[in-house]
Amino acid sequence: MPRPNVEAERREQILRAACDELSEVGMQDLRLSDLARRAGVSSGTIHYYFEGKHAVLVAAFEFNYRRSLERRRRLLDAGDEPLPTLRELVDSYLPRRPEALTAWRVWAQLWAEATRNDEYRAINESLYAEWRGLVTELIARGQDRGSVRDGDPGVLADMLIGMIDGLATQVLAGSKDMPVERMSSTLQQFIYDFLALAPGHARH
Repeated sequence: MPRPNVEAERREQILRAACDELSEVGMQDLRLSDLARRAGVSSGTIHYYFEGKHAVLVAAFEFNYRRSLERRRRLLDAGDEPLPTLRELVDSYLPRRPEALTAWRVWAQLWAEATRNDEYRAINESLYAEWRGLVTELIARGQDRGSVRDGDPGVLADMLIGMIDGLATQVLAGSKDMPVERMSSTLQQFIYDFLALAPGHARH
């Protein structure tokens, strides 16, 4: 049996490949043989770590979310002024870098499947509850420091997250009216002209 650290590395290797495969071909066309080839392992190795395609998908969605958070852990844990942190956080989620684009495409696969499958709906609910909680906490911290407007921090977080997701979906769909640059400027304007306690607050 492989050593624990080797098992962890191999499992991550498979899940990284699964996210890439999901991004390129989607859930319905993902085949374990193709995944094994992309991951550089045998099909038997895939089955050693996962019972089947469904188990791979469930783990890949969780992995995609955790990896996304890890890339932003410095921002979330720094304790810096919340408005500039929100600005950096939003910028880091723009679907223009390869890794971010892959992550968004994986999210889109989960959303699509969650509309018709209770299990995937539950996965989305669990991951999104945690994500909303993080953004809500950041906004509440800004309110405590007097830089973010009053209001239910959960509602304000939902507004921001809803804008991020909706605009990103248009960018992913290749909308000529919503290039990534417009997504960026729209979100930044929302932060400074709506979330900030006063228009233009903390622009400098």
